[in-house]
Amino acid sequence: MIEFKDVGVRRDGRELFAGASFQLHPGHKVGLTGNNGTGKSTLFALLLTRMGTGDTEVTVDRGEVSIPDSWHVAHMAQEVGASAQTAIDYVLSGDEQWYKINAALSDLSTVSDDQIGVLHQQFDEVDGYRTPTKAAQIMAGLGFNTNQHELPVEGFSGGWRMRLNLAKTLMSRADLMLLDEPTNHLDLDAILWLETWINAFMGLVIVISHDQAFLDNTVGHILHVEQKKITLYTGNYQQFIRTRHERMAQQQQAFEKQEATKAHLDDFIRRFRAKASKAKQAQSRIKQLERMSELSPMMADNPFSFQFYEPANMSSPLIELTNAGIGYTDTPMLHNANIQVTPDTRIGLLGMNGAGKSTLIKALVGELKVLSGTYNVSDTLKLGYFNQHQMDALDAAATPLQMMRRLAGKTSDAELRSFLGSFDFRGERIDTPSELFSGGERARLTLALIVWQRPNVLVLDEPTNHLDLQMRQALTMALQGFEGAVVLVSHDRELIANVCDELFLVHDGQIDEFDGDISDYGKWLSDKRKEANSSDKGADKKGKNKKAKKKFVNKDDVSRETDAENHVSQPDNYKHAKKKLANPKSEVSSSLSKEEQRKLAAEQRKLTAPIRRDIENSEKALVKIDAALAMLEEKLADTELYEDSRKSDLMALLNEQTTQQQQHSENEEKLLHAMTTLEEMEAKSA
Repeated sequence: MIEFKDVGVRRDGRELFAGASFQLHPGHKVGLTGNNGTGKSTLFALLLTRMGTGDTEVTVDRGEVSIPDSWHVAHMAQEVGASAQTAIDYVLSGDEQWYKINAALSDLSTVSDDQIGVLHQQFDEVDGYRTPTKAAQIMAGLGFNTNQHELPVEGFSGGWRMRLNLAKTLMSRADLMLLDEPTNHLDLDAILWLETWINAFMGLVIVISHDQAFLDNTVGHILHVEQKKITLYTGNYQQFIRTRHERMAQQQQAFEKQEATKAHLDDFIRRFRAKASKAKQAQSRIKQLERMSELSPMMADNPFSFQFYEPANMSSPLIELTNAGIGYTDTPMLHNANIQVTPDTRIGLLGMNGAGKSTLIKALVGELKVLSGTYNVSDTLKLGYFNQHQMDALDAAATPLQMMRRLAGKTSDAELRSFLGSFDFRGERIDTPSELFSGGERARLTLALIVWQRPNVLVLDEPTNHLDLQMRQALTMALQGFEGAVVLVSHDRELIANVCDELFLVHDGQIDEFDGDISDYGKWLSDKRKEANSSDKGADKKGKNKKAKKKFVNKDDVSRETDAENHVSQPDNYKHAKKKLANPKSEVSSSLSKEEQRKLAAEQRKLTAPIRRDIENSEKALVKIDAALAMLEEKLADTELYEDSRKSDLMALLNEQTTQQQQHSENEEKLLHAMTTLEEMEAKSA
């Protein structure tokens, strides 16, 4: 295992960690989190230094770091240099043991006959014949085609080189794997594949990531760096947030109580320090004040607080593609595209790498002319378009304030500085040329420039690639409050789930409405991979995936055929009742007598009775749980509860609160499922 005992670390004269103590065991999947600049990369560098690898040496000021001598580490670096080495060979070199043996077997001129037998035995021991297949599978999972295997590394763009670097890291026979932002250059299908790979990995993984869904689906521990402390939490990222908020609430209460005590002591000292009769008591209070440990108040620690302005003018539709053929040559990549963007549009675009999502985006914003069909935009259209190119096109020599000045006319510097401050451009960063900015800062500045221009349509192509978790949360909140249209391509599932009302799938040259949510898309991708690997690859893919999607023609003309049973696990009596109500009244002969119609209605009420009872029971349970939670909140507000002598009482109440909250969620979900089922059944019988 890895063990830190009271570790303190300084770097460039600044103390990053003080008194860090924790243990990490083989098989743990750990998310390393914390604000930028708190020392996450330094922690990686320290581990690499202790294991005899890494480019930057980090020393420990005090304490002890223990790592097994036999452990091997694999680290995903952030840069990949140009190389003439082929892509597949570069990936295979990640398995150093196999690569060394294979190189020796490939050139036997310097190997004795006795050594040849040993090499072949070693090759068998490392399962050498299957290693190239493993490399090919990893490359396929990360989005590489087989015809890219023999291309030189230097022929790939920066983002694809990072994928190669990740593939090389995953090939390693490591006991400890350090992954620094592995999802930054991946699309959603590659991220989903990587989640599966990490969960199957037997060693210890420590990952730095700003993708909340990725952390939730892969890690079982969070190592959080904050205020020079490193705290180990059990659970995924969502559980960490919940636990941390509870601790912060307790800390705030303890701080407020301490501040009141300090004020009382200060007042006593001020009034009686000069009086001989009270001097001894005053000195005692001074010592008590000095011994009192300093507690930090709870701070709202997200530095981003921006929002989109209300669009000035809007009409409908704002953008419209009709029977459009879209592509870069005479042969369309997408056929018969029909999309209408209205003021209330909230579309998330899904699709495998290379399916045409970015191509569709370029057609929507007018960068790419349609090959056939029509493309029309409203006179009121004011487009806010974010993509990597927009970031790269920032004036390198200009500062954020100078760029804002070009857009803002006579707006005062004070107002512009306040606006930029909401994107965390403060102090000297406002007057720093953008060429000195990190990728995250350039992304924030690009978003700030877009927000200022008051768009009524936002087209966002991977807006979160360089953003940390706090900025992603701020962007999500801002988009939820935006009063215009949104078209979004993102591998951030939390962003898609919280912002988009509709999902469209770009696949096989078509744009299809996806009948499901973002989690269903993961299942669809899994099915597609199985289909691609099956013996019947030539089967009609559309027929196989008919249940997963339906052709999108026009939002107003499409008949909604959503079946809740495809997405919600429902009790058998629900399914039985729905089957019984499969034929609506409209199909029953109009010649039924009133008595027969009354009997039919009674039968239908009987069939829905169990569901109505479930709804009633869930509602009653929720009322009781709400009352219990309100009572718990009153008890937890008692400041005396946070004294050391009441620790067991506090933990009991917190555990009870967690239990009640879990029961509330379960009953709420059960209620929602029952109400959805009842609504569908009543619609069928209407």
